[in-house]
Amino acid sequence: MTSPVPPTTPILVGVGQASERLGDPDFTGLSPVDLSAHAARAALHDTGVDAATIAAAIDTIVGVRQFEHSTPRAHAPLGTSNNVPRSVAARLGVQPEHAVLEVVGGQGPQHLVNEFARRIADGDNEVVLLTGSEAISSVRHFAKADQRPDFSETVEGTLEDRGYGLTGLTSSQQLSHGLMGAPSQYALFENARRARLKESRADYAASMGKLFEPFTAVAANNPHSSAPRTMTAEELVTVTERNRWIAEPYPRFLVARDQVNQGAAVLLTSVAAARRLGIAEDRWVFLHGHADLRERDLLDRADLSRAPSAVMAAEHALEVAGITVDDVATFDLYSCFPIAVSNVADGLGLAADDPRGLTVTGGLPFFGGAGNNYSMHAIAETVQRCRANPGSHGFVGANGGQLSKYSVGVYATTPTEYRRDRSAEIQAEIDAWPAVDNAAFPDGPATIETYTITHARDGRRKAIVVGRLEATDERFVANGLEDDDELVEFLATADEPIGQPIFVRAFGFGNRVTLTADRMRELRPVRAPGFRDSYEFVEVARDGHLLEVTINRPQARNALHPPAHEELEEIFDAYFADPDLWVAIITGAGDKAFCAGNDLIYTASGKQSYFPRSGFAGLTSRAGMTKPVIAAVNGYAMGGGLETAMACHLVVVDSEAKLALSEVRVGLVAAAGGVVRLPRQLPVKTATEMILTGRRLGAQEALERGLVNKVTPAGQALAGARELAAEIMAGSPTSVRVSLQLMNETEGIADTIAAVTHRSGALDELMIAEDTMEGLSAFGEKRPPQWKNR
Repeated sequence: MTSPVPPTTPILVGVGQASERLGDPDFTGLSPVDLSAHAARAALHDTGVDAATIAAAIDTIVGVRQFEHSTPRAHAPLGTSNNVPRSVAARLGVQPEHAVLEVVGGQGPQHLVNEFARRIADGDNEVVLLTGSEAISSVRHFAKADQRPDFSETVEGTLEDRGYGLTGLTSSQQLSHGLMGAPSQYALFENARRARLKESRADYAASMGKLFEPFTAVAANNPHSSAPRTMTAEELVTVTERNRWIAEPYPRFLVARDQVNQGAAVLLTSVAAARRLGIAEDRWVFLHGHADLRERDLLDRADLSRAPSAVMAAEHALEVAGITVDDVATFDLYSCFPIAVSNVADGLGLAADDPRGLTVTGGLPFFGGAGNNYSMHAIAETVQRCRANPGSHGFVGANGGQLSKYSVGVYATTPTEYRRDRSAEIQAEIDAWPAVDNAAFPDGPATIETYTITHARDGRRKAIVVGRLEATDERFVANGLEDDDELVEFLATADEPIGQPIFVRAFGFGNRVTLTADRMRELRPVRAPGFRDSYEFVEVARDGHLLEVTINRPQARNALHPPAHEELEEIFDAYFADPDLWVAIITGAGDKAFCAGNDLIYTASGKQSYFPRSGFAGLTSRAGMTKPVIAAVNGYAMGGGLETAMACHLVVVDSEAKLALSEVRVGLVAAAGGVVRLPRQLPVKTATEMILTGRRLGAQEALERGLVNKVTPAGQALAGARELAAEIMAGSPTSVRVSLQLMNETEGIADTIAAVTHRSGALDELMIAEDTMEGLSAFGEKRPPQWKNR
């Protein structure tokens, strides 16, 4: 019977899957591209029409990103294609007009169905092939072999590479606190949900096992499953050597399984194209409802125990389809971790033992988490079930990020014209929700909002805590101290850690929590300002009231790494606390460089790279610098080196000096004050040019433009800085200090008169200072003043 729908109505006409397992007799070690191509051929054959005829009609091929293409640092040990979609197309013997590589995220396959269904409905496309795969199991296996296959290939042709799409899915706060892996992120949500439900650890573990036990039964009967074995709820949650902890409350059996070799593909056409190609109507499946929504960024969410946007997407897709949850025959709720299922099931009122089941594949921990492409398998299974039970509805929910993105499709064989959704309108509502205030440098008493403990294979445990400051209710993320077993044991054994008091302190390398302030003081005593006898990376010399600080890493052109930053912070803390030191000079050892900036070799080694709270060189983020610091720039001041010099009150350079913010040349940004200070110290156009190009400024030009105070002959920058320091020390150190304080206090006051009339306690100090009286007396008595700095 001819369907009474417009000719541009989008339909799914072919689905295919491919898989292989290590150890199986027919294992051949297919590459990811080969797996995608096998699945694509299966989808073409699934149309019931000659595959070559269908392939020739494809106008667009879209690839779901593999893990090895999913982050800037991802590695393909056996090589990869430069253009995966066109590599697949080449195996099919076709050259589609368009090739697309989708962004990262498990929402991708369902989002692509939604997107290209709309484009077909709008007449922009007619025949679209969606495909994706992972061969992680084979890649890991062959990477250890003496003879390894080469999966690299180069194909010609255009590609719309949409990028990684990681914006909002990661942050420097998460990175510096080990909150990058999916298990630790989802464990935070899971523990928050358990606390909200007021369940014990044992009861909640049992409920996770009960939720996933039926999934294992489905996986056991799926020929494409990577782990086809039925397990009991107790087996799933009982920690053993094989089922070890990953991130509490998750043992390994509850975590998405990436050790897979799986591919899947879906073919979409318009009704008109299907008729032209001779695809029988019993192969047609219609997209009845759909939605795509995104959650707030992880640390901005009001409630870490829920992801309401996913529920809203599910409800809206059902609304578009014109049905209720009771009308759905099959579900596949994305199941990377239990909460990804329970979050949506809670919102839709679905029980863990719903007789319809919550998966059609067996779920990511058991069927397999084929990277970003898992839901392509769910769609393929759903299409087959819709065909087997005409008129029934199948629901696919696809999740990406950290419960971040959710795409939904509702499918049925019943003909229906394309229905547009209101996802953009609903997304605007979500985006307007207020964000939780976050504290970048939290200090003081706090309470635990949620937590997890990650477990390394060697037994090391790491506490990750999200907390709220008692004073401000600001949220923060922190770790436990490496030597604090007390916190880890409390999180692992307390009846309910969430809501309990803790103490947090911010360090340059990250935020750290202990159970009490006394415990923090015991493990990390606050260092009283003072100088050591010697330093490893810095030399310090006192000459009366003058302090000279020399960065002593000439072999690295005085580039700085975290241990050097820590020493410089300690030194300048001591300088500003010592009343007998009135002026400081910072310079670099040797005659080649003042400071070449960040030690990129150290950074590239994979070691943690950070600045102390006072910033690069202990200066660039230091507030209240009320004693002069002079930069004596000998040679190059690049990147962080120039940022350090600009943070100083005065700058003396030798004639050979070269100054630049060179970060853009190595893919970085001058975030240690360079992009802020340079436009305030130079004409904006000049500063912008330097920031965007990395252009070097010579000594004379820097002087002419006002970036430096003085140019000396080559090799004489330190001598010139000493002369300038002597001129400063001829004046009252109290007057110098108060002058700098007044400058600091009024810097942000735009109105001149308001700044001039600003009341400052520093002036009250000056009125009663001994140095003030001494200066006036010495002037009247026509003698040199004897300053006391008090």
